[in-house]
Amino acid sequence: MNFSELNLEESVLQALDAMNFKECTPIQEHTIPVLLEGKDLIGVAQTGTGKTAAYLLPVLNQLSKGGYPADSINCIIMSPTRELAQQIDQQMEGFSYFMPVSSVAVYGGNDGIRFEQEKKGLTLGADVVIATPGRLISHLSLGYVDLSKVSFFILDEADRMLDMGFADDIMQIVKYLPKERQTIMFSATMPAKIQQLAQTILTDPVEIKLAVSKPADKIIQAAYVCYEAQKLGIIQSLFKDQSPERVIIFASSKLKVKEVTKALKRLKLNVGEMHSDLDQSQREEIMHEFRNGRINMLVSTDIVARGIDIDDIRLVINYDVPHDSEDYVHRIGRTARANNDGCAITFVSETEQTKFKQIEDFFGKEIYKIPVPEELGEAPAYEPRTGKRGKSTSRKGGNKKNASGKNGGKDKRNYHPKKRTSPEGETSSSN
Repeated sequence: MNFSELNLEESVLQALDAMNFKECTPIQEHTIPVLLEGKDLIGVAQTGTGKTAAYLLPVLNQLSKGGYPADSINCIIMSPTRELAQQIDQQMEGFSYFMPVSSVAVYGGNDGIRFEQEKKGLTLGADVVIATPGRLISHLSLGYVDLSKVSFFILDEADRMLDMGFADDIMQIVKYLPKERQTIMFSATMPAKIQQLAQTILTDPVEIKLAVSKPADKIIQAAYVCYEAQKLGIIQSLFKDQSPERVIIFASSKLKVKEVTKALKRLKLNVGEMHSDLDQSQREEIMHEFRNGRINMLVSTDIVARGIDIDDIRLVINYDVPHDSEDYVHRIGRTARANNDGCAITFVSETEQTKFKQIEDFFGKEIYKIPVPEELGEAPAYEPRTGKRGKSTSRKGGNKKNASGKNGGKDKRNYHPKKRTSPEGETSSSN
């Protein structure tokens, strides 16, 4: 379906045309008509499906019609992280180009000047406020923010907000809002706590759920079955004869990120780290260094896996097996974007085998196991528990011979995709 087939105002269609947005993604096609009717909605869709536009376009469409107070806050968009708030703000600027709609982004940082700018936008009454929960509460507590005229309340990546401990903050913000409003919630998953939140703050919502899509076929997926102590050695081996280029390494916790970063720096690799202990200016500086190539390897928690668009990633390494299939899709989806090739490698320790087998089951195929380099010693067999009377699969991993009796047959460096340049200025409808 094309955007022109939806009941959108001319100013919205102009902006879409200028940004070369023509066809709706499935989540946009299903949600925009519902939201234009003014109904509450809960949308279950992963990052990269175009959900930001799915809620921004109908809200902007209604605001562009007029009839909303000019000096009041008319829409609140909640975001779990500064990075996602910045990204929403950027899309907001593009979509509202032909409309008399104002916006302000409100997120943490130590810049006093920025706080004053946020205060000015909030007191003058920006039409749309994009905010992280903690930062908005900081402004609310000072008494100059009036949310009594808010018509639209949006929670983006609601599951992440709850995982990050923002449930109380969200409920506190809701107390400032009028009961008569349209509430929109997007989440990548639908656990019980999200259902409970939805029941609390939404009124008779329409539920739209899209299945987790598989990553692009052009992503080469592989794994090393190894001991935890062998993981750093594998990274060293991967980049022994060629420098890393545009690599993201995902680790399960900020502590692990710090440890891995220190270890890689000792190996003389050009590496940066990204986690929640860094302040905003530090994170922006690291992302800038990574984008322009001064840092060619980034070790990160999942904060980068969701909601951040970084094109031209050559290789994603999962230092730990992700918690579930959706997290895995988010992580490896950082590569093979904008018509580039990409490779995703996962390190699977003994304790992580069952989790990895669940990911393989989700894809309906076995992910190729690269033999661990011989110099790192013997590796464990791949024997994940299947849940069937204690039986397990018994394919050998590591530097042992694979099912064909051969030692992999490929040099590990062949798993680096060839460099392909994407056209400059390419725009996608993903968020």
